[in-house]
Amino acid sequence: MALKKNHSAEKQLKLPILGIHKKKLVKTGRKSRNSGTHDAALPQSIADSVVLPPLEVFCRLATPKPTSAFATYWEFAQERQSVFLAKLMGQELRDANSIIRQHRFTNVYRASDRVSQYLIRHVLYDSSWSPADLVFRLMIFKFFNKVETWEALEQDVGSISFQTYSFEKFDRRLSYIMASGQRIYSAAYIMPSGRTAFGYERKHRNHLKIIEAMIETRLAEKIIECKSFEALFRLLRQHPCVGPFLGYQLAIDLNYSNLLNFSEDEFVEPGPGALDGISKCFSDLGDFTPADIIRYMTDIQETAFDRYAPRFQDLWGRRLHLIDCQNIFCEVSKYTRVFHPEIRGLSNRTRIKQVYRPSAQPAEKPWFPPKWGLNQLIASDDRIRI
Repeated sequence: MALKKNHSAEKQLKLPILGIHKKKLVKTGRKSRNSGTHDAALPQSIADSVVLPPLEVFCRLATPKPTSAFATYWEFAQERQSVFLAKLMGQELRDANSIIRQHRFTNVYRASDRVSQYLIRHVLYDSSWSPADLVFRLMIFKFFNKVETWEALEQDVGSISFQTYSFEKFDRRLSYIMASGQRIYSAAYIMPSGRTAFGYERKHRNHLKIIEAMIETRLAEKIIECKSFEALFRLLRQHPCVGPFLGYQLAIDLNYSNLLNFSEDEFVEPGPGALDGISKCFSDLGDFTPADIIRYMTDIQETAFDRYAPRFQDLWGRRLHLIDCQNIFCEVSKYTRVFHPEIRGLSNRTRIKQVYRPSAQPAEKPWFPPKWGLNQLIASDDRIRI
């Protein structure tokens, strides 16, 4: 089923007026989050004592200008989430549009994706790990970001933990995998070599030493002491090879664990793919930063889905969060290369390289961090056929 393009989205959508106060977005003229009613005028006695912040602190934002890809953003999210749910329910995918059928796109909800699911189920929650072991396991998994590499290491060294870690054993196994012609790193993102940090020719050796140094310098304790999501991100960024993109991904993954419980709507760091997707969905950002745009999409999702993609089904009651809306921008960046070839974006790429191939691994019911309260709902959902 082909999606119908909406070339006049920018004319149809009236973006709400926004204000900015100390870099935090504040909506004006809308329902209060607490009362559920429109903001009422203050009593005169209180109003007389109110002092508005100076204009250099509070100003009305110039709103962004959406393109026709803005509507496609929501339509894509609906179609991709429909495919995810259809697979769980044993339904055929004949109604999915041809672009999604033929090419590989990550799931709308980041935690639903195959690698994230493996991380949550088999790396973070498969046993009761000490904080140091948990952080070590996560770093080993995420630096390579490849399930096959993790399982090959486990076959050779047993349960992976810092307590039983040996640089020589890990290096020997990883070198063997490479010598056999297999890749040890995922193609999802390119890891810097880390050679300037430890001087090894092969980057996996540098990465092992970086992770080793993380644990030895009490990273796990420092993570637990973080007071905010952004503080966690800044802490991770202090280590070699951890750039803005990887730092944010690691922070999200650590927040899946039982060590932390920050809101995923607290902080976002747009990656390269998201920046390209944003440039395609908006011809002008106005006074917004890319992070503001992602927050804005998160905030308006219910209204936008009602208008552009009314068949969207959320994740058992969980709405999209900042990481998910950023994730959708990344995928829309690829999707629009075919669906909106006239919109070039920042990357100027014109084709989607990754072809969809069904996974050879047996499907499992999705399983999420227990603190989200979704696993009981999924277990009792009789629509699921796997």
